[in-house]
Amino acid sequence: MSNLEYVAMLLQTGLGSLAAYLAAHVLLCLLPAFFIAGALAALIPKEAITKYLGREAPKWISYPASAVGGFVLAVCSCTIMPLFASIYKKGAGLGPAITFLFVGPAVNVLAISFTGVQIGMDIALARIVLSIVFGIGIGLMMAQLFRADDEAHHEATNGRQAFAQGASVPGHTWVFFALLLAVLIAGTLQVELLTDRYATFMLPGSWASGFQAWLDTVVPPNPSLGIEGISVHGVLLIALLTLIGITAWLGLNKVDEGFNVWTYVALGSITLTLMVASFRVAAVEEGLSVGITGKLMAEAALIAAVWWIAVKFFEAYEIQEWLWEMWRFVKQIVPLLLLGVFLAGMARAIIPRTWIQSIAGQNTVWANLVGVLFGVFMYFPTLVEVPIAQTFLSLGMHRGPLLAYLLADPELSLQSILITNSIIGRKKTAMYVTLVTIFSTLSGLIFGAWVGGAGGWVVLGLLLLSIAVPILTLVGLSRLGRQRVRVIGTD
Repeated sequence: MSNLEYVAMLLQTGLGSLAAYLAAHVLLCLLPAFFIAGALAALIPKEAITKYLGREAPKWISYPASAVGGFVLAVCSCTIMPLFASIYKKGAGLGPAITFLFVGPAVNVLAISFTGVQIGMDIALARIVLSIVFGIGIGLMMAQLFRADDEAHHEATNGRQAFAQGASVPGHTWVFFALLLAVLIAGTLQVELLTDRYATFMLPGSWASGFQAWLDTVVPPNPSLGIEGISVHGVLLIALLTLIGITAWLGLNKVDEGFNVWTYVALGSITLTLMVASFRVAAVEEGLSVGITGKLMAEAALIAAVWWIAVKFFEAYEIQEWLWEMWRFVKQIVPLLLLGVFLAGMARAIIPRTWIQSIAGQNTVWANLVGVLFGVFMYFPTLVEVPIAQTFLSLGMHRGPLLAYLLADPELSLQSILITNSIIGRKKTAMYVTLVTIFSTLSGLIFGAWVGGAGGWVVLGLLLLSIAVPILTLVGLSRLGRQRVRVIGTD
């Protein structure tokens, strides 16, 4: 193969991966997820969550609140650090702040929905459950290990007053959020009620099959590398995405200052794209077969309800803020996502499968530790880490080490470590990095054992053992602290 042919092959592989990510099932995940993230950021006051993170708040409230804070605040690996610095400097307890830092990116609605669609809901759910369990454990251990510093920090920041005030969330906001979440679920849930065709019509003409054959030569499908290729339906959706990009730039860039004609065109284009993505389309000899699915009917009803609630119950400035926050997430993430998907696709053709299989092809302690260490040196923003992970999976990485990487990547990158060090100091940062490494490795081992066919009792035993270790450590540290206090009092 000549150099020119090799470059052409890499470009085809990259474009094939990009086309697969822009297919209908991804659109039905990404577009609603961005709207949900924007709604969470704009319509739910941060005080509604941060008021529960103070050091003097009951642990049964502060730690669960910090664990789900990343979901409510829609934080990603790009924004977790400034939010962590903000809540800690305002007086949050060290333990809840650390839990928020660890769990936040893992339960971000964008990351979870995209991970579930592209890699599997098993790893998405494992990412949620294990990150919450171990994130709370890490936070509790950090608070106990550095309890004297935590008390001093609380007094210095006057944490009691800083977190005394809160904010309530109106009922219609929760209904609005639930409808947006339903749009996401209806678009991605693979059940017969939604995926079945209830009617089919034909757009006649031999052009469809001919066009599909040409697309297969331009970007050939490659199942061994996880590349689906480009369909006629996919080309239409990519064209609609381009239309969304142009109209959104003109209509949403300054939507916080007011609506314009392009704002409504952009919202209409988004609605149209979701509708088109919900059809089941196939190129056949007779033409283009278009199926009306349960998904289409569900999406139409839910999106209509979303717009009705938005117009009926929200002020114009609230809708402006929601759309502006959504657009901010899009501008922040999508360019990196497209570049990351393209490069990840080319990496599939470059990285020898034997390398991945030999290093992380099995669920061992070393393989999971390698997944964690990879996150230290190779940081990828939220969503970009998903195609990278899918690349490793297609090359033979075990799902256990893959989960270890996904948990460690936002926390242990070099820049994250440096920023954490500037906020809480070297000793706390060193302990935090050590605990994240240990518990991310344990998470990979536990999940890997489960997907490898280990019995439910074995997996449950491993999980309980992993929980028992930090609890026993905390008890021991607490007793040691009380003994030191007694000795000092005696002296």
